[in-house]
Amino acid sequence: MTKTYAILGGGGSFGIHAAKYLLDNADPKKVIGIGRNPLRPAPFSLDIESHPKYEYHARHITYELDLLLELLDEKKPDVVVCFAAQGEGAVSWKHSWRFFETNCVGLSHLTEELAKRDYLERFIQIGTSELYGSVEHAAKEDDPIRPSSPYSASKAAFDLHLMAVSKHLSFPMNIIRPCNAYCPGQLLHRVIPRTIVMAKKGEKLPLHGGGKAEKSYVHARDLGRAIHLVAEKAPLGTIYNAGSAEPTSIRRVVELCADALGKPFEDICEVAGERLGQDSRYWLDSSAIKRDVGWEAEIGWEQGLAEMVEWADTYWDQIKDWPTGYTLRG
Repeated sequence: MTKTYAILGGGGSFGIHAAKYLLDNADPKKVIGIGRNPLRPAPFSLDIESHPKYEYHARHITYELDLLLELLDEKKPDVVVCFAAQGEGAVSWKHSWRFFETNCVGLSHLTEELAKRDYLERFIQIGTSELYGSVEHAAKEDDPIRPSSPYSASKAAFDLHLMAVSKHLSFPMNIIRPCNAYCPGQLLHRVIPRTIVMAKKGEKLPLHGGGKAEKSYVHARDLGRAIHLVAEKAPLGTIYNAGSAEPTSIRRVVELCADALGKPFEDICEVAGERLGQDSRYWLDSSAIKRDVGWEAEIGWEQGLAEMVEWADTYWDQIKDWPTGYTLRG
């Protein structure tokens, strides 16, 4: 049976890529993107609105819950995928309440209402690897939660809420906790697109702490495939990590970007001070999702970064002056 998917946080790059993956591979009845703003221009929306089975609506989860529910009741999605979040752990120390307002309180309001809707078959929450904190080994889903920023604490709080309502109220949920994702169309404050754009402009990336921190990375198309497989095959109530097999230091990521651009590493970055609360390593054990639904990351650095450079070249005139800083909004 063909399904209708609704993607909350659907205006962001990961929501866009998840929608594109589902449109190309899931034979959906419809994919509905929902975000707090209208879609961004083509370099960031990747012209997704041209697909005949896709539509997009601007609704704010926290401040327009009534309008969002009216839309969902009209479209009756079988699967709701939730990327919606106040992101960026590095800036969550200021105005930290905003992160809980959206990532925990707003989403718990939404899911309490969705629990009353008989059309919902599955709610897939996109969590974060950051809630495990810095790790010495690949974190498993049942490892202790040790969030080290208000952002990761707010994400952990909603995960715990979902676990409770799944167990005691049979709310039909899954949680996917991905590692750091990247993709064409990603906003330029993220390290990979920022490195590429700054290097093309002849500017140097500030490499915080010398890039010693290690993170696992996954291409957003691989994450879209994880969402599709979980939606089709996973037992309800299960939580899955979804990441690459090994972490990569930020310095190495920048080196790989330099290689993809054909530029010397020393020409594209300079060492800067460490960020507050920076964890030393994010690393996931993704054996459960491979066991249950057959997922593992497939897109390697060479292919992924070649796509990033091609994207930057294609849209250069439109992105070269786009802001590379992060702005916190409600």
